[in-house]
Amino acid sequence: MVLPLLDPALLGWRHAGRAGIAVLAFILASAVVYVANDIADRGRDRAHPTKRDRPIAAGRVSPWAAGALAVSLAAVLAAVVGPAVTDWWPLLAYLVVNAAYSFVLKHVPLVDLFVVALGFVLRLAQGYEAVGSPSSGWLTLCVLAVCLLLILGKRRHELRAGGVAHRPALAGYNESLLDHLLVLTAALALITYQLYVYTFSAAALFTVPFALFALFRYLQVVLVNAGGGSPVRVLLRDRVMLVNAALWLLVFEGGLLYG
Repeated sequence: MVLPLLDPALLGWRHAGRAGIAVLAFILASAVVYVANDIADRGRDRAHPTKRDRPIAAGRVSPWAAGALAVSLAAVLAAVVGPAVTDWWPLLAYLVVNAAYSFVLKHVPLVDLFVVALGFVLRLAQGYEAVGSPSSGWLTLCVLAVCLLLILGKRRHELRAGGVAHRPALAGYNESLLDHLLVLTAALALITYQLYVYTFSAAALFTVPFALFALFRYLQVVLVNAGGGSPVRVLLRDRVMLVNAALWLLVFEGGLLYG
């Protein structure tokens, strides 16, 4: 949701404040979705090596108490959104899509990948809606591709760990298919990223090697190190990724400001 602020034309406290409210609203919406999912999946979560320790699956929190929390969070979300519902169409779409995902779509191979990735695309759309700027088609496709890449890495890790019992959709995958899809989405991510940064400044193309290196590193973690089970951990705790991201940001902003 804050990616639109990478554009120097959108920098400023007014846009940052609006983006911050959008972030808060999506945090609340995500919390409602996660609590609802944990209630619905508590039976399967008990068969998972790590998810069985979640409060609802472990029995530390009753489904009724969790449901009351979800309702309370939804009430706070409604207060944040207010009467301007049309300005929050991405958030509303996110809630509808996730409801369908929780009950049906999570069990459909391939569809489950796109539904999860769509949630992040809708976050981006809400960010653009918040700052009052038209969305970038290339950035939207790039975010979709990157999210698919991260989800595929997670699915591969789950499949190798024998997670079919916990996630029935994994029965529709094998390692060979996932490896091919990883390569396809990595290529799509790089191509759309190049087209996106070129719309800002030709100098921003100097960031492409850093984007390519990030893809190389992620594929190394997933395919060589058998990682990827926690995409957040890979992105935020891998020192190589963090150094590369810092260099990318420096070159990106420099290219926009001085290119």
